[in-house]
Amino acid sequence: MSVPTFETLALTLFPSGVLEIAFNRPRVYNALNAQVYKDWLDALRWAKADDKVSVVVLTGRGKYYSSGAELAIPDLSPEGQERTARHRGITKDVVSELVCFPKVLISAVNGPAYGFAVTTLALCDVVYCVPHATFATPFMKLGFCAEGCSSALFPRIMGPSRANEILLMGRTFSADEMVACGMVSRTLPADGFRDQVLALAEETAKFSLEALKTTKDLVRRVDRDFLLQVNEEEIKRLGERKSSEYSIQAMRNFVAEAERKRAAKKQKKSKL
Repeated sequence: MSVPTFETLALTLFPSGVLEIAFNRPRVYNALNAQVYKDWLDALRWAKADDKVSVVVLTGRGKYYSSGAELAIPDLSPEGQERTARHRGITKDVVSELVCFPKVLISAVNGPAYGFAVTTLALCDVVYCVPHATFATPFMKLGFCAEGCSSALFPRIMGPSRANEILLMGRTFSADEMVACGMVSRTLPADGFRDQVLALAEETAKFSLEALKTTKDLVRRVDRDFLLQVNEEEIKRLGERKSSEYSIQAMRNFVAEAERKRAAKKQKKSKL
């Protein structure tokens, strides 16, 4: 099978068997809209099925890894609610694919990461990042809740107190802090970061694919069903939270502030 092309992702399959999946919306800091989630799901399913792929590297193009979900004022019409339900189902499927992904999955965090882009790091096998990367899950500001299995995995990996700081208090963590708590394996120099991660992935791709898949299955099988249940519950609760009056107003305020900043920036440029 040939490497598929996507509107929001850049896929590169190297002769070594390493597949790079890059969020490719640098002008909007790789924000995750409905199309990104769909493309991400399709890319994971293709990578899982294609025997030419041994190791997958997930990264971002530009300065950001991802700025998280692209927020918009909720459409409360029947058609809008139907679209929201479909999107929620795709989001759940992305997490399920990450939970069950049979091949080695490496995340290369090339810059700031927010929200869903942070929570799903816990579902990767290895995470590397640049020294200036930052990590935040500003769910409480928007009246959301934990997602991406972070309610289960963050306390286990980071420890309860630090997990609660990032999930409940919205504190931004530095690269060094994420290394110290075990979420990130190590930082790599920003200069040549992509090449360094790809080199590490290519060394891994030299091993037997079946041996890699067998060992990953042994590591993950004890948690697989549990995490799928966690994902189901998180998505259900997230739907409830996003339809709450608090969350809807918070998103309206966020969108209005973002539009105000864009207008001010545009006006400033017009005066130059």
